Amino acid sequence: MYDQSFIHFEDMEPGRSFELGPVTVSAEEIVEFARQFDPQPMHLSEEAGKASILGGLAASGWHTCAILHRMMYDAMIRRTASEGGPGIDYAEWKKPVLAGDTLTGTCTVLEARPSASRPQIGIVTIENKLYNQRGELVCETKQPTMIRRRDHTTAGATA
Repeated sequence: MYDQSFIHFEDMEPGRSFELGPVTVSAEEIVEFARQFDPQPMHLSEEAGKASILGGLAASGWHTCAILHRMMYDAMIRRTASEGGPGIDYAEWKKPVLAGDTLTGTCTVLEARPSASRPQIGIVTIENKLYNQRGELVCETKQPTMIRRRDHTTAGATA
């Protein structure tokens, strides 16, 4: 059972925004993530990164998404009555995240609707944008997330 002070579906009005970060990405964590999950050369060495179109040791796009998710957790999810998410609409990597980059961003509610099949939750569509220290958009995602309703017994189910 979630604490009633948590952010619930009813609190997630379209336009609500959460600030993300800052988080500085180190060379060590880029290499550590890459060794385990995406061992392509441009994620494992500065030389290979410089020889690639990325221009330096660059975080895997999946690493960037993992960093984004942690930033979302710190800014919002940890105090939200979250029930997880059914998937992701899209993730786009606009610019490489290089070793030493500092990321900030926003998490914005685009849409919120009650679930038709599970009256105890609502579906909230969220858009995330991450920027580097130069203000360049590096990653953009959009996904639905399931958030518990405060009192689904009085909210009624919708079709």
